[in-house]
Amino acid sequence: MPSAGLAPRRVVQLSALLAMLALYVAQLVSASLPHVPVFVASSAAGLALDTYLQYKQPGLLSLLTKVRFDVTVRQLLRDMLIFVGLLRIDGIDPMGEQAPLLFALLAVYVLHFGCQAAAVLVRRTRTLPILTRNIDASALRLSAAPPRILARRSSHRLLTFSIPATAGLLLTAATTHAFWGGIGIGLSLALFGGGMLYLATWLLPRKRALGEAQVMAWLDDWLAHYKPTVAMYFSGGTTSAYQANMWLSTLADVDGKPLIVLRERFMVNKIDATDVPIICFPKVATMFSLENSTLKMMLHPANAAKTSQVLRIPTIKHAFINHGESDKLSSCNPYAKAYDEVWVAGPAARDRYQLADVGVEDKDVVEVGRPQLSPIKTSSGPADGPYTTVLYAPTWEGWDGNPGNTSVILAGENIVRHLLADDRVRLIYKPHPMTGSQIPAAGAANQRIMAMIREANSRRSGERPGPEAAAELARRTEALDTLTSTAFRTSADEMEKMLLQGRPTAGRQAAVAEATAAWEQAYWASFPEWEHRIVTEARPAIFTCFNQADVLISDVSSVVSDWLASEKPYAVANTSGLSELDFRSGFPTVGAATILTPDAEGVPGLLAAVRGEADDAHAEARLELKEHLLGPSDPPSIDRFNAAVRALCARADERRVRMAARGDAEIPAQREDTVEEQVADAVAAEAAPESEDAVNA
Repeated sequence: MPSAGLAPRRVVQLSALLAMLALYVAQLVSASLPHVPVFVASSAAGLALDTYLQYKQPGLLSLLTKVRFDVTVRQLLRDMLIFVGLLRIDGIDPMGEQAPLLFALLAVYVLHFGCQAAAVLVRRTRTLPILTRNIDASALRLSAAPPRILARRSSHRLLTFSIPATAGLLLTAATTHAFWGGIGIGLSLALFGGGMLYLATWLLPRKRALGEAQVMAWLDDWLAHYKPTVAMYFSGGTTSAYQANMWLSTLADVDGKPLIVLRERFMVNKIDATDVPIICFPKVATMFSLENSTLKMMLHPANAAKTSQVLRIPTIKHAFINHGESDKLSSCNPYAKAYDEVWVAGPAARDRYQLADVGVEDKDVVEVGRPQLSPIKTSSGPADGPYTTVLYAPTWEGWDGNPGNTSVILAGENIVRHLLADDRVRLIYKPHPMTGSQIPAAGAANQRIMAMIREANSRRSGERPGPEAAAELARRTEALDTLTSTAFRTSADEMEKMLLQGRPTAGRQAAVAEATAAWEQAYWASFPEWEHRIVTEARPAIFTCFNQADVLISDVSSVVSDWLASEKPYAVANTSGLSELDFRSGFPTVGAATILTPDAEGVPGLLAAVRGEADDAHAEARLELKEHLLGPSDPPSIDRFNAAVRALCARADERRVRMAARGDAEIPAQREDTVEEQVADAVAAEAAPESEDAVNA
């Protein structure tokens, strides 16, 4: 069980804390006696342990911070106990030799706090009101960040820079010569003082970025030059970036000048490689600069608490595009009626909104298909070859804990057991990245499933690709990482990353696509066709797994809808407790699927149909359901998507014309609320807690 695996780690952590407290006790007792060898050893060991834990286990020391026993208190106590020992040791004159050492040590702490004040000032001057990526922002006087130990790691700085002072004082205790203490404290004074002066250079004009007003003026100029027309707006938690990333390829091919608008600073580097300009507006007040731009419409792949803030801009039209469609209630959220239009893949989603009766009018629903499904290859006919590749891609447990959300808990192990029992099956297991995040039982079942697959692999043998295959994968991985990843220094902060992620090189997007295709080919070629695979990393992507598989087993999720683009057989696990009839009628996406009960007894029959050993009873139904869910294949989805973009942009233009006709000299129109109300709303919005949108897949 996971708890058993965590127990040894907790024992080690508790032992480390008890050891630290024991060293303080030993230091106090040996200083009072005095017992010089124990005193010196316990003092040195205490500082060494504290420094080690600060670098290697900072989370553990945060527990001490919660009870006000932070690093400054610990180091001050350690130093005071050292002076207690010096007072008690024979041969040291406390009024003569020790007094200058005490005042010098106090000066060390004064410089420590001075260095901390300089670090705070530097961090504030380097925190810009906006962040950008794929935009040349060199005009903002961006510069490299100061060393992390000076600017952001005050605990590391205090402990590391105090080592010479502590070592010198302990040598004084051992030799009774104050000279060593003076040398050690002098070195610490030089480190803290030099660090403070070095940090202060970042406050000079040549290293200091422009002020907020100047930055926003620069942004207005950039927007006026770039003239964006279509933006994708995204806000969410640390694990939600995939919801935006799935739309990057579509956004790059959109008609118009695309833009990505983010709200959380950390999200800037969560977005995958793209050439589309990115602007992050951490504060709602700065985001209203978009109101005076040429931006006509925004695409929204997810609902979030901060979405309501951008909906206030009257010059911009908004379309909800979602991050995947399924039969779950989250795919027809009542919040969707806040948008001007709701873009869906096909007629099924239109029907879903009307049946849900959540306030979305049918005239506001636009069918655009799923442009990002173009990489999925279609296939018909029985699977051939020595192995039948089965993709088991269950979704996660969801926010509500409904047992029908995921098959992992009730059916996952049974499904995998039946698949592994067939010697002609090659299993690709790709669980949802959030599996176990809400229900620990799902995470535990996921771990047991992966253990079953690894154990099954240990029983298989056969010819493996030569070392050249692994070498090719390594080479392709390095090439792809070079194009898609930015290597930052450990000390790099937001401003430095913004400087390094300026205007992308010409042709990078095409190079990334080519490198990705080469990597995928090398990845699958590096493993034998008989070996089961567990895929938990971002690469290979789900669509790549689609193209490798002959059949899919999943849950009610957008994975099923997307799989239908392949026209290949699929099965859906029914762990909802509903009868098969009610399950099919309640969830249209499973209409052409083989339904598996929690015991998964239907797996052998599914495999027989895939191999052509039994009738594929759902072949025609899959083709009909594909068009019902995803829309027609002609015209292509990207053409329908761009037609919807042009139509909604035209609606935005029409509004501008109407407002101009009403006598408004300036476009956009002045909002009706007062400046005071706007500021109050902005403050309230910034204080509101974030709420990540429900995940469909």
